[in-house]
Amino acid sequence: MNKPVAGSRGRRPGSPDTRAAILEVARRRFLDQGYRSVSLRSIAAEAGVDVALISYFFGSKKGLFGAALGLVANPPELLSSALRGDRATMPERVLRTILTTWDEPDLGGQLEVMAVALMQEPEFARLFREVLEREIIGRVAEYLGGADAPQRAAAFSAQVAGIIFSRYILRLEPIASMPADELVRYLSPGLRAVLRSPHPGWR
Repeated sequence: MNKPVAGSRGRRPGSPDTRAAILEVARRRFLDQGYRSVSLRSIAAEAGVDVALISYFFGSKKGLFGAALGLVANPPELLSSALRGDRATMPERVLRTILTTWDEPDLGGQLEVMAVALMQEPEFARLFREVLEREIIGRVAEYLGGADAPQRAAAFSAQVAGIIFSRYILRLEPIASMPADELVRYLSPGLRAVLRSPHPGWR
């Protein structure tokens, strides 16, 4: 890392207090202004740190978002890991990532609290909708490619959301108690189908 310029003011070193200050600013800005409008540079300026320090602590904007809202299981980062690999088996990877995460008691409990907050807190719902559109639907669309990729990505995300709601929030049987491998076997063909364009000549 570059040494601080002599005489520079307002730039905190990379200490735990610095990390906490960044998180405090990020949490307030995300909730007040939304995900899209907030830049890492503006957070760094208000927190009095170099923007490179945010990247050092949190890796990316979506990583900072997850940390600012206390998300041990951060949906955009989970998706990033699931997208790596053969496109043909992407639905299975996404499903297994979701099921493994939500089925783990501590992580699943935290995600359930977040899901309830989305239904009860309009400002949090607005913020999270922006994140989903940009970091999940947008990423899946980029991964798929093609003229109607945004529509296919949105349909895929809607099906995934329905699976989560049915199994973990509504606890609809027999979905709620089915083993993960069985769910993957039943649900991945439908997810794979929605990823294929219904328009002839489009990917």
